[in-house]
Formats: sequence, structure tokens, C-alpha cells
Amino acid sequence: MVVRCAWATSDPLYLDYHDHEWGRPVRDDDGVYERVTLEAFQSGLSWITILRKRENFRAAFDGFAIAKVAAYGPADVERLLTDAGIVRNRAKIEAAVANARAALDLPGGISALIWKYADPDAPIPRTMADVPATTPGSVALAKDLRKHGFRFVGPTTAYALMQAIGLVDDHVADCLVRTGPSGA
Repeated sequence: MVVRCAWATSDPLYLDYHDHEWGRPVRDDDGVYERVTLEAFQSGLSWITILRKRENFRAAFDGFAIAKVAAYGPADVERLLTDAGIVRNRAKIEAAVANARAALDLPGGISALIWKYADPDAPIPRTMADVPATTPGSVALAKDLRKHGFRFVGPTTAYALMQAIGLVDDHVADCLVRTGPSGA
């Protein structure tokens, strides 16, 4: 029997994301910036909403190329506010632009900053109930990001980012991603 984390069984997009992306290391700056942006847009919404709009987000935000998004001006914000393919929230759109600018200013890049908070020794959750919403590491990461000018990066969003890009591995103990396709 194939076992997956409980959240990953309700939709083919969840299955694919869970099996091939969630918890896998992402280290390139644009890839990390994409995840920061998508996690911020997810705030207050379901993750499946963001997954269903992901390709639209990529098109709207120039593939999450940090330098391109950092150069966005008021006309770009207005363009994004009319794009029905993404979440049209002014504060989140403006945060995405501000976060790209902040990422450009980081010595060593956004990936280097975020990966300082990796926790390879995090406990292995037995069930999804064992997975925290925040950790001391996510609180510290959120504080560090905000210190550098990032927005929409509270401790819960920071922890979701840590999970998404592999800073922690929150696949449950018997999940096929943790155990391999044979389940062992």
C-alpha cells in the first residue's frame, strides 16, 4: 500500500506537488523567490488555489526572475491587479515587488540567507498532527527576512516555505517520499 502525507491525497495537483516538489531542496535564488512569493499569496487561502494558478503566476511575474520583478513599477502593479489568472490582492502584489527588490539587495542572495535556517535534525513526524505551524527557526527566519525588507513573511509563512524548499522534511514517517517507492 502506498502511503502519502494526508494532505496530498485529494487532488492530482497535490499528488504531483507532494511527490515531486514539496520538501525537495530548492537553492537557486529565482526558485526560492518563487516559493517565497507563492507562500505569501497563499496566506489566508488554500494551497490548492495557488497550485491551480501557479502557471498563471509564473507568466504574470516573468517566471519569478528576481531582477525583472524588482524593476516593476505602478503600471505593472495595475496590470497584475487586472489579471484574473492570479490572486488579485494589492498588498500581496506590492509585497512580491518589494520582496524582489529586497532579494536583490541581499549579500549572497536570498537562497543563502534562507538556507542558514535549514534544520536537518527536525523530528520526523509520525502523523500530520505532529507537524508544527511554526518553529523557533521559522520565527527567526521571518524576523531576518523582515529585517531585510521582506513583507508577508510571518513565522507560519516562513515555516511553510521551509517545508516547501527542503529546509525541513515534514513528510510523515511512513510517507513514500520519505521511505522510497517500496515503502521501506
